[in-house]
Amino acid sequence: MEILKKITETKAGEVYRQKRRVTIEQLKRSQMFERQCNSLKSSLLHPDSSGIIAEYKLRSPSAGVISRINEVERVTGDYVRAGAAGLSVLTDLEYFGGTIDNLVKARKANQYTPILRKDFIIDKYQIYESKASGADVILLIAACLTKEKVKVLAEEAKSLGMEVIMEAHDSAELDMLNDFVDIAGINNRNLKTFKVDIETSVKLSGLIPDKYLKISESGISCPQNIIYLKEYGFKGFLIGENFMRSDEPGVSCKQFIEKL
Repeated sequence: MEILKKITETKAGEVYRQKRRVTIEQLKRSQMFERQCNSLKSSLLHPDSSGIIAEYKLRSPSAGVISRINEVERVTGDYVRAGAAGLSVLTDLEYFGGTIDNLVKARKANQYTPILRKDFIIDKYQIYESKASGADVILLIAACLTKEKVKVLAEEAKSLGMEVIMEAHDSAELDMLNDFVDIAGINNRNLKTFKVDIETSVKLSGLIPDKYLKISESGISCPQNIIYLKEYGFKGFLIGENFMRSDEPGVSCKQFIEKL
């Protein structure tokens, strides 16, 4: 968990500096702030949905450099044309090589597709920033937050018309779910060892109340993984590395979905 603590500390400094550059009132005046959000939940529940949330991700602390394709509009557009049900865009710069500008570009290129802002959300300010930058969904990582903080942040996002994914890694973190969360995400990556095991999703699936849509994240490398996880009630599958390691992530995504 040391890396998570380090990331959270870095993020707190970034948010502090950004607040001094752009106020919440200024964010509210953004053109994108007024748009109605697309529903990831509805997209995943559609009868013809692939269930794939395709991620634009350039690097990570565990994998290092994943891709050097610095063309977020093209990659995300290709994902949508391939049949992805939603998009995920990393916006953390220090550890994942992402930017908030990538989120803005992805939104401009994909007007009607639900987009998740993938970052370490620790402050209400980031929720307003997310909405102003075109995100429909935010991610709250339980391991970074307290139960009360998850509730406060989720309620704020819902008040802005956004959807909320709360990500958990173990049964204790699932206790942090609340009425303002739409989707329960299970991260199959152990944050202490970085080992990935999709059995984490299977083990925790029965502990998630039925009112939450379930998605599985990390380590999904083949269509068989998805067929297996669907048996345990999972409707969404977040895939980034598997596609981004390809020279043509969109083609990789298309071939993956065709096999489903």
